[in-house]
Amino acid sequence: MHLKAIRNAKSPEDLNLLDQMHQLRATVFEGRLSWNVHCFDGREFDEFDTLSPTYILAIASDERVVGCARLLPAVGTTMLQTIFPQLLETGQLASHRRMIESSRFCVDTAFIEGRGAGSPHSATLAMFAGLVEWSMLNGYSEIATATDVRFERILRRAGWPMRRLGSPTMINETHSVAGVLVADQASFDRLRPEHYRSSFVTLQQKAA
Repeated sequence: MHLKAIRNAKSPEDLNLLDQMHQLRATVFEGRLSWNVHCFDGREFDEFDTLSPTYILAIASDERVVGCARLLPAVGTTMLQTIFPQLLETGQLASHRRMIESSRFCVDTAFIEGRGAGSPHSATLAMFAGLVEWSMLNGYSEIATATDVRFERILRRAGWPMRRLGSPTMINETHSVAGVLVADQASFDRLRPEHYRSSFVTLQQKAA
């Protein structure tokens, strides 16, 4: 398994990987979690996919996408500010140019390789490490996100605790919470699973 970042995909290979990502999102968010999301032809999309995000993908040895997340600069349009302001204590995200937002994080739970009893799946840990590594490479020190309290416990168990930005709130049937995660070398070293590999490069325009 290896990690790859894709932004503004043009090659057939990258377009295929993103197509797989949208299928995985539909499988997880509509199929497994029963979220009210927009799916078309077995693929999940939303308006934030039109904002030229960076996608972090975990890719298995057979070139199958087994994990994904979407990154957008927090100083721009974000899900937290636009869709989930009720999760923020003040209703406003205190963003800065070294903060990025992660959304649409998911992992294929049917992916058997690297599953360990009582600990996060290796694909989940690889995605965590990938988010930290990419952020550091591109000048970001904090990752803001909206998640649920169950996943917050997974983050804590992995050694990557989240600093809450507000109190947990019920959204539909999900006990949701917003928070910030640190992107630094110590976090990366704690999270990185054995045999971790990535092909990240820095963006031409780093965060200032």
